[in-house]
Amino acid sequence: MKHTFWPAFIDVVKRDVVPALGCTEPVSVALAAAIAVNKLNINYQNITAINVQVSANLMKNGMGVTVPGTGMVGLEIAAAAGAVAGDSNAQLEVLKNLTANDVAIAKNMLDQKMVTVSVANVSNILYSKVTIFSADRSASVTIANSHTHVLAIEEDGITTYIADPQPTSTATKSITSNPFSDASAQDIFDFATQAPLADIAFIKQAYQLNNDLSIEGLEGNYGLQVGATFKRSMERGLLAGGLLTDVLLRTAAASDARMGGAMKPAMSNSGSGNQGIAATMPVVVVAEFINANDEQLIRALMLSHLMAIYIKSYQNKLSALCGATTASMGAVAGMTWLLGGDIKQISIAINSMIGDIAGMICDGAKTSCAMKVSSSAGSAVKSALMALDGIGVTGNEGIVAHDVDSTIRNLSMLANGSMTQTDVQILDIMINK
Repeated sequence: MKHTFWPAFIDVVKRDVVPALGCTEPVSVALAAAIAVNKLNINYQNITAINVQVSANLMKNGMGVTVPGTGMVGLEIAAAAGAVAGDSNAQLEVLKNLTANDVAIAKNMLDQKMVTVSVANVSNILYSKVTIFSADRSASVTIANSHTHVLAIEEDGITTYIADPQPTSTATKSITSNPFSDASAQDIFDFATQAPLADIAFIKQAYQLNNDLSIEGLEGNYGLQVGATFKRSMERGLLAGGLLTDVLLRTAAASDARMGGAMKPAMSNSGSGNQGIAATMPVVVVAEFINANDEQLIRALMLSHLMAIYIKSYQNKLSALCGATTASMGAVAGMTWLLGGDIKQISIAINSMIGDIAGMICDGAKTSCAMKVSSSAGSAVKSALMALDGIGVTGNEGIVAHDVDSTIRNLSMLANGSMTQTDVQILDIMINK
């Protein structure tokens, strides 16, 4: 058992599992706008124009998703809302104080054609640069490589801040920037199941936030109402209750609320609220189903979230591969363990999921993401139950290898390689349809 990994594992979970209000791509734009306004020390009446430049991937994920509290989709309203009422110190909860009056002001900015958005010619997968103009001044804030990493600030055309260089792709990551370089799925399992409970108890906040979001999705009228549709179908006798239905229903409901603009934060994973939901809610439902105690829930959630981060760490931040699939591969680890499985069965389950849903594309953030989240959760339930019986996709089939760590790397080669062209094609279709 490699205890030397444990401090780094705790650090990475605290860094990558954080509250986020709304889809993190438009929220990143809102954060850049809020910081720029703060640098100018002005209020919305003094703003004359807002210019937004983003990477192609960020454009894809920001075009069709509802910005929380606004009832509108897109990066334009995100930038305006961030400029009008964003809390520049609140990171991914930058819009938490947004009011109806603020939204009206932001919408008026759009009506006045004060906000422009374009695709920047940059190599960064995740990139946004927001410039706020007043009558005689300007401030630009560039966020890149992660949703809250401020790369540079310019005031009146002069660079006043520049961050230390950061790796921009998995190909350039060093051992120090990737705590998983020498780690394996076994190491993650050992940590989650053996680490002192006090050191990992903080992960329970993921249950609290994402379960509240799930309840909101069932009670409100959000997005495509995927979770609520399952619930209504049960009431009509069209679906039976049970573990699978509950996992689908409650996981989808949280995504419905999140993608539909609910003013409640999700606990994110790897920069995505949907990935956080996918890594949390299936585990929560299984824990309740077996009447797990508090320690079992905490350890299962840690196993899920850390495994999801491990799998995602070998992939680009944004890609043509749906992130809910990889997050659900984390969830299958937590679920399988709760149901009595060991690391061998967890490995079988992850391999089966990669053999099942590896090709699911990401065509931007939007309300229908709740369907992909529920599909991924369903694959997790199926794979966990099969693994408990010793059944799973083997290394003789497709991209699945004989060991789970090699399979994870094969999936990442697909996401970072040929699927980059898929990403270009997806964006082209979205922009020109």
